[in-house]
Amino acid sequence: MTAAAAAPVAACPFRICGTTSLKINAQAEALIKVNAVAATVSLLIGGLAAVLVLLTRWQVVHLLSPAWFYRILTVHGMSMLIFFIIFFEMAVLYFASAVLLNSRVATPRLAWASFWLMVGGALLVEVMMWTGNADVLFTSYVPLRAHPLYYLGVILFAVGALIVTGIFFGTLVVAKRERTYEGSVPLVTFGAATAAIIAVITLGHGAAIYIPTFLWSLGLMRVDPEIYRMVWWGLGHSSQQINVAAMVSIWYLLGALTIGAVVLNEKISRTAFVLYVLFISMAAAHHLLVDPGLSPAWKVWNTSYAMYLAVLASMVHGFTVPAGMEAGQRLRGVTQGLFGWLRRAPWGDPGFSSLVFSVIIFGFLGGITGVTFGTEQINIIAHNTLRIPGHFHATVVGGTALAFMGITYYVIPLIFRKQVAFWPLAKIQPYLFAGGMTVFSIFMTFAGTFGVPRRHWDTTFAQAPFDVQYHPAVNLMMGIMALGGLLAAVGGALYILITVWSVFFGKSIATLGGAEIRGLASGIPAGMLRPPAPLAAGDVEHRGLTRGTLVLVAVFLIAFIAYYFVNWKLLSVVWRVG
Repeated sequence: MTAAAAAPVAACPFRICGTTSLKINAQAEALIKVNAVAATVSLLIGGLAAVLVLLTRWQVVHLLSPAWFYRILTVHGMSMLIFFIIFFEMAVLYFASAVLLNSRVATPRLAWASFWLMVGGALLVEVMMWTGNADVLFTSYVPLRAHPLYYLGVILFAVGALIVTGIFFGTLVVAKRERTYEGSVPLVTFGAATAAIIAVITLGHGAAIYIPTFLWSLGLMRVDPEIYRMVWWGLGHSSQQINVAAMVSIWYLLGALTIGAVVLNEKISRTAFVLYVLFISMAAAHHLLVDPGLSPAWKVWNTSYAMYLAVLASMVHGFTVPAGMEAGQRLRGVTQGLFGWLRRAPWGDPGFSSLVFSVIIFGFLGGITGVTFGTEQINIIAHNTLRIPGHFHATVVGGTALAFMGITYYVIPLIFRKQVAFWPLAKIQPYLFAGGMTVFSIFMTFAGTFGVPRRHWDTTFAQAPFDVQYHPAVNLMMGIMALGGLLAAVGGALYILITVWSVFFGKSIATLGGAEIRGLASGIPAGMLRPPAPLAAGDVEHRGLTRGTLVLVAVFLIAFIAYYFVNWKLLSVVWRVG
């Protein structure tokens, strides 16, 4: 390293992590902390709104008035899908670049400016929503009009996030030039780069539609509703694809941290991430399949041939992540039977249990329903019913949020250098959240199958001039859905309690070395207490080590085929075919 390159590094303080031996830059560490705190605050706001929406959806309670229902539904969508997720993803970008590559942050002053820009934008949006100036829901469809400051807040938040993605790429360049790592970037960093590229594409769509909409709200121009919908979903859906790339990156990271999972084939995994960049944004078109202004050819191309390449990427990761976990266990001597590697896994480690539940819920509930509902013909009977939020609660909440929760249990001791508070509760928190969200998503989807609408304040249409009769089982389904949602809310509340208490009032481990940390009885995840044994240099052959995963994949494919067939059968009943 040249003296000129070493000079800026010397000005940036580092510490050596006693557990991972990584060089952690002080600015990167601080930026990870503040973004994680902002994400947790957003989760708290969105979670409170979720409970209020749920208790209104549950017809037995029917808590909120129509005006407050749509107001709180707007708060829930923006706080969860935008603020919580993206703040956390900004922390992931700093971790995957500066921390994993032993590098300094490229431009720390600009990084702090972008953080406060995001905070300012989020606060502006929250104020507009809570004061009744933006009852336009997450999608804010034109001609619904919010206060101009609402659109300005979204723009400021998006600009801040876009700057952070630029800093992420700049940090990669800094790490390369200053030779802070050897060889190719780690797979986790490569996946984070995928998320950052998708973020640039997504935020570009946001600028293309929110700036004109802001001017429209001021009365300075007109915005066509169909154009708005098409461009907006390039933001609204693609922002969730940032989540997918970030979530999968965390899957690989958690697998390595908890049980020493291996990567079966780096090239295959990296190729799957590239497929996300090229094709995953096309999935946004499935929100427009019932719109009359777009041609059938456009709809079919975007939601079938091209989108399936992104589905292929998810299926690759859906195999390589658990297969890498199985191979890692078997290479370390856990070889009993098909599923001994799962039985002997550290299920008391909340990072590991969150990982497994995230993969299962995202794949079985979110993935299968998403591909099915993205089919043009089937979308006709699924669109605007509770089946759609049933799907995306499985992907974004049961998949992404649960993965974020899992990595938090490692971020607290590694970055905040605190013990995880209320350890017995932390061990069961993923079970409560995953169990509740599974029940919630399944029964919400079932209710939607019987025609229960989404986004409607009164699902019975009690004051409508027409009569709506549901199957008698619908009331039972909605009740079970509500109970599942409340259980998930308890799990989410525990996560917030554990996180906040650990960060602000938890016991410090900053002065302890790696050996001392491994001697602690509780408050530290198993992957840090008992790190996976290192593999011998010759342990690189994975052939025959994924038998259990192949069985699980077969179960997944059978479930996929069965669900797809059932939906075509339901469609034939609607059309009275056969």
